[in-house]
Amino acid sequence: MVSGIAISATAHSDELSTPKLTPSQYDFGGVGLIQMPTGRMAAEGEYNVSATFNEDYYHAAMSLQLFPWLETTIRYTQVPDVLYSNDPSFSGDTYYTDKGIDVKLRLLEESYWIPETSIGIRDIGGTGLFDSEYIAMTKSFGPFDATVGFAWGYIGNRGNFSDSDKATSVDCNRNTGYKGTGGDIDFERWFKGCSAVFAGIEYQTPWAPLRLKVEYDGNDYQSDFAALRTGNELTQSSPFNFGLLYRVSNWGDFRLSYERGNTVTLGFSLSTNFNDLKSNWRESPKQIINDKPDLADRKVDLPELNKQLAFDAGYKGAKIYIKNDEVTIVATQTKYRDRKHAHDRAGRILANQFPQANTFKIIEELGHLPTTETHIDAKQFKSVVQHEYIDANIEDSTTIVEPVVPTDMPDWETPKQWNYGFAPKLAQSFGGSENFYLFNFGINGSAGRWLTDNIEVSSSIYINLFDNYDEFKYETPPDGTDLKRVRTLVRQYVSDTPVRVDNLQLTWLDKLSENIYAQAYIGYLEMMFGGVGGEVLYRPLDSEWAFGIDANYVKQRDPDNIFGFFENEINYDADSSRYYRAQTGTFTGHASVYYQPKWFDDVLLKVSYGQYLAEDRGFTVDFSKQFDSGVIVGAFASKTNLSAEEFGEGSFTKGFYISIPFDAILPTPVSNRGNLAWQPLTRDGGQKLGRKFELYGGTDARAPWLNKPSTVK
Repeated sequence: MVSGIAISATAHSDELSTPKLTPSQYDFGGVGLIQMPTGRMAAEGEYNVSATFNEDYYHAAMSLQLFPWLETTIRYTQVPDVLYSNDPSFSGDTYYTDKGIDVKLRLLEESYWIPETSIGIRDIGGTGLFDSEYIAMTKSFGPFDATVGFAWGYIGNRGNFSDSDKATSVDCNRNTGYKGTGGDIDFERWFKGCSAVFAGIEYQTPWAPLRLKVEYDGNDYQSDFAALRTGNELTQSSPFNFGLLYRVSNWGDFRLSYERGNTVTLGFSLSTNFNDLKSNWRESPKQIINDKPDLADRKVDLPELNKQLAFDAGYKGAKIYIKNDEVTIVATQTKYRDRKHAHDRAGRILANQFPQANTFKIIEELGHLPTTETHIDAKQFKSVVQHEYIDANIEDSTTIVEPVVPTDMPDWETPKQWNYGFAPKLAQSFGGSENFYLFNFGINGSAGRWLTDNIEVSSSIYINLFDNYDEFKYETPPDGTDLKRVRTLVRQYVSDTPVRVDNLQLTWLDKLSENIYAQAYIGYLEMMFGGVGGEVLYRPLDSEWAFGIDANYVKQRDPDNIFGFFENEINYDADSSRYYRAQTGTFTGHASVYYQPKWFDDVLLKVSYGQYLAEDRGFTVDFSKQFDSGVIVGAFASKTNLSAEEFGEGSFTKGFYISIPFDAILPTPVSNRGNLAWQPLTRDGGQKLGRKFELYGGTDARAPWLNKPSTVK
């Protein structure tokens, strides 16, 4: 997976000096000491997966330095002595699982006199097990990093700054429970409750892999969840914690600590940096321009030209138009995110085949939707390629304009044929009641054919190979919700149906005007729903903004009948002896706004409002950040008119995802991406229809986001 990835080594000033002290993780995920955070920030783009284990808690965390000044952490914690619920038929022997989100914001960068200072909020919208707010200041002194901080809540439960409040309650009346079903943000208790001073020192030894840590703990653990829930006190024999960290390389480390004077904790971390991912491509050499005027009148082998454009430049399915001194190519780009590589290779091919031409036009399309038109000035292009002046750049010879597809017959057209493919597919969720990790893995086979330039028939079949969704029992939940089971019937579709038709639809796509695209579709639209719908998108070329509307009428598919639908809303499941409600027909759709600001060009914001599959209405906000390598990390949340009690555990739908461009990790350029998604819980509120094709992604070339060029040096 990591073959060919360039990873920078840990910095050293010289061979005889003390190794540089770099930020490291603490038990809860994120940069810190042992149990205490620090004011430090990791390098922008650093992604860290860590885990710690002791007799009281198992912590698993993912931490990402989203911006130089913002650290984000997602954490799951299991309590070995506590079960998820008191209903063994629902959650079995699954341990109680807490989900938390942390953020840390840097206020001041370190200077000669000023320590690096950050403010953090831990366990936002969680269940209150570890929620805390703090300010931490860290200053370096050679190989030492010294930290002093002030905290409220969990980290400050020692109360050494508010000792009088400890007389009334162990948490100084903060109330460490949670509202409703969890997931809501309890603003009203921030910076309240017990408060305490904490401190610590981290020391980088002369031996590069080893560093030592010692800290004064701001928590006395008297109000700790494991102590209150199990009755087993987390006795603290000492307020000092001691730890050592052994760094295997800059991609991982092991940690050992002795905490509370009586508890041994083991941990490890794995890390990479999304700003640095870069693969060394192994490609065929570029064509050398043979500037021979005597070849101008020869007949061009158009089928061979089509093959060269596809193989060498990534332009597939081409239509070729030849008119006097102008050659136009209409095709789909499948190889290069950075179009200047495609323009370079295509320009060389065309210059060799048409030495008399003055202009080459490349009209890029996806799904037969024209998105951009690139004009290549042949004379200027040859000057650039032959390095006739200093700092010659392919972009000097190209101009991107609004596409206008020729209406006459092409001189060459790639014959229409079936397109097909096979790909592995993994779906997963974390932190569930039945099992901490639920997954299904299989093979997805897809096929499609364009009947005309605007109408496509397509299908996909999924073959399930491995899964543990037989443990997913959320059909009639114990939390009292009564929504239609638009997503929580997933077990029947996955585990009980090893071979299924995920998609079988007829799609019409067209560009209606200069900036307006449209589609309509009918059929089995996704694994759980079928119906009819359409979408319209307004997207000007190279604009920060886009606006779209989709509208659909759908019914829920019957998992026991490969082409059937639920006819009755109330249904009975014999395996669980429970009744549940299915969606027998509803309208769903959203009005969406997309914003990719030029002043902050590595972020994308999507906001949509509409009706979801369970007939609830509300907003979905999706925020994503792109790193230099092209890796995209995003988070989304859907808040609808359902109350927390109606929604069930989690209060509202939310999730996180990572999109990795394959050309950053593979030894060959390719425009495809791999996607990993995490959703804390699968619930029925705030659920959108999973459409096969979305116009915003399909018109990406008009203002590149998914295909934004890598800036890794």
